[in-house]
Amino acid sequence: MAKKENPFAGLGLDTQAVHTGTDYDEGTGAVRRPLHMANSYRLPDDLSKVNYSSTDLLMYARNGNPNQHWLEEKIAALHGAQDAIVLASGVGALHALFWTLLKTGDRVVYPKVSYMAVYRMFHELFNRKFGVETVMVDMTNLEEVKAAVTPGTRLVHIETPDNPTVGITDIAAVAEIAHRNGALLSVDNTFASPLNQRPLQLGADFVVEALTKFINGHGDAQGGAIISNDLDTMDRIRYEAQVNVGAVISPFNAWQIFRGSVTFPLRMRQINRTAQTVAEWLARRENVTFVAYPGLADDPGHQLAVRQMQEGFGGVISFGVAADDHTVERFCAALKVVTFAVSLGHDESLIFPQPSYDERILLYPEKFRDGFLRFSVGLENPEDIIADLDQALRQVGL
Repeated sequence: MAKKENPFAGLGLDTQAVHTGTDYDEGTGAVRRPLHMANSYRLPDDLSKVNYSSTDLLMYARNGNPNQHWLEEKIAALHGAQDAIVLASGVGALHALFWTLLKTGDRVVYPKVSYMAVYRMFHELFNRKFGVETVMVDMTNLEEVKAAVTPGTRLVHIETPDNPTVGITDIAAVAEIAHRNGALLSVDNTFASPLNQRPLQLGADFVVEALTKFINGHGDAQGGAIISNDLDTMDRIRYEAQVNVGAVISPFNAWQIFRGSVTFPLRMRQINRTAQTVAEWLARRENVTFVAYPGLADDPGHQLAVRQMQEGFGGVISFGVAADDHTVERFCAALKVVTFAVSLGHDESLIFPQPSYDERILLYPEKFRDGFLRFSVGLENPEDIIADLDQALRQVGL
């Protein structure tokens, strides 16, 4: 698929967030891109050279739509990349990447601590259904990574910060290990966002973002992206996974995310600052058993995060309280400013308990196995967030 030259390449991230993918509407002269909800588009008079599984021609919404393409321009620009593919969800993007790259007999090394869908795909689906060898390791331990990534490994996949323990993996070091053994490296960058971290510049081959989260930022649209400079493989992903599996994003969701992404750098900077303030408060709070946040000086990943992350440490804090599962749920329900719900990266702060009966809990470091909560910081005043956390902890006797 031919890529347009970005006239804003080389300018600041904030400028690119505003301008990349934006232009006058040809029909009306409006300074906003329109929403195109069409399923079908006019075909050329000569159909002899049309490939109906191609994404080079607007013909059917599954092959691509204008709103998707404009958003892809913007996401690629935010990462300083040559190409991006936008799909229906973050999980859709992960599956599209894995589906395209892997075949029976391939070996994948992936993290012990990872998003649930990644755990399910590799722990249950790709190995059992397709005969892919899947090896789980502690990605924050480079010695484990070196032992697991053997010659012939096809793919190494990491998350950093990881979900949900916010551990930090050395992208450059793992890239070197992967490439030395002939493997590709993919990085889920959702917790960091492209403001804070650009994995392609650290040696990654592919990056995945759940656009649903910080880049959209408003909790009202779902989407995911694959970002890379490997244009041949990106065209394969479009052909094999987008068109012929069908995880295409709707024009409306692409339009919504495009709109939200304009203010992404501003929102992310405020979230970085607020998360740091809240993490420091939690670290001092009685009955909080631990706080995991790479911005804290005593966090195991802090020094690496300082080197690897550009502007801040993200908006997700994991912490524990001295309480059982029922008390943790009562604490969440007692919050008034913070919303008790799944997901992250919204304008409102979100909190979600990680129960002790979750089958993955034994894969996490021991301190995460009791009273563990994942907290996504929003755009509220930090003082109001802290006061709300404090009142809810007191309400349940903590």
